[in-house]
Amino acid sequence: MVKTLILNNRSIDLEDYEEKTENGRTMVSVHFKVTHEDYHDITTLLYNGPFNVEVPERNLTFKGSIASYASSVTNLYEKGSVGNFKLSLIEVQ
Repeated sequence: MVKTLILNNRSIDLEDYEEKTENGRTMVSVHFKVTHEDYHDITTLLYNGPFNVEVPERNLTFKGSIASYASSVTNLYEKGSVGNFKLSLIEVQ
């Protein structure tokens, strides 16, 4: 299983990974945990697309944008909290 996604040179440890081709474009869907300490950096990163997407274990790189994004309702402003993020990125051409 793929364990790492790199977005704009930021490495993200993954809980789950799925890859498919849609209309000739690569799409990756991932699930990862975000801690209170990383919340600001991750959400700021996600608002700054498009992204340089790298999946080292699949030797895959592409320019991508967010197709879908969701996070758990966990209050990540509370110290010690951890949220679940789901993100799908699609290749832009």
